[in-house]
Amino acid sequence: MVNPPPKPEDIGFSREDFAALLDRYDYRFSPGDVVPGTVFSLEPRGALIDIGAKTAAFIPLQEMSINRVESPEEVLQCNEEREFFILTEENEEGQLTLSIRRLEYMRAWERVRQLQTEDVTVRAKVFATNRGGALVRIEGLRGFIPGSHISTRSPKEDLVDQDLPLKFLEVDEERNRLVLSHRRALVERQMNKLEVGEVVTGTVRGIKPYGAFIDIGGVSGLLHISEISHEHIETPHSVLGVGDELKVMIIDLDSERGRISLSTKQLEPEPGDMVRNREVVFDKAEEMAARYREKLLAAATQAAEATSDLVEEEAQATL
Repeated sequence: MVNPPPKPEDIGFSREDFAALLDRYDYRFSPGDVVPGTVFSLEPRGALIDIGAKTAAFIPLQEMSINRVESPEEVLQCNEEREFFILTEENEEGQLTLSIRRLEYMRAWERVRQLQTEDVTVRAKVFATNRGGALVRIEGLRGFIPGSHISTRSPKEDLVDQDLPLKFLEVDEERNRLVLSHRRALVERQMNKLEVGEVVTGTVRGIKPYGAFIDIGGVSGLLHISEISHEHIETPHSVLGVGDELKVMIIDLDSERGRISLSTKQLEPEPGDMVRNREVVFDKAEEMAARYREKLLAAATQAAEATSDLVEEEAQATL
């Protein structure tokens, strides 16, 4: 004989008890939480998401991606499961507002910090320019290239849609600052082909009171006023002119700051030759550079021997 089902009044657990139990164990969602959810309805201006709350959460269209989207279908599909960022507290209807865009921003900043730490060269397309420089997107984030860090002879406006190699200068999520350098990326690439003590031919592209900027193979090196000649000169303009073609020697390669330091002073057969007879400096450039490299090698050898002697003395002292 089959027993009939119990009547509701015979069950010691009412609907009110069940609701109270749900309230007791209800998970409290807070802004800033990252939670799993399932898409169950796409709306014209957003989507409804089941995250296990009493009321379906809502994600507005503008919060669906770090990039601009026109419809929810570009990002989400019904029944899709993914993570969401809780953007706001519950509204009057008990509904939470979610975001994917905020998650993408967080992960994008984490990625660019990693790229900066690894000193990676990245490539990005210029989407706009302004008076100060050019704008690009890196991992979906808006980045800025200052005009002083753009290495091109073309007008900035011609950079739009160009794909540029870039190095990171500043990654600051709190201030929303992502600053990059085209010049440093080019200098680093060129540096891989250059050596200290090497003689290269360049063209004077600009002159300042403190020195001249020399174009060597598409990148700029600084010929400081103190490295023009052994003889004192008042201003670089008294010796050099824009457009002059020079032989210069590389005396320092600073890849971290993207700087190439040059010298004609070290190429002078006699002090003051750059002022009085620069042709003899250029004729003897390779010979003088060879002497310079010999001095560098001798100094490095002497330093290594001194270090070795010191280590040996310390080892003896511990015996």
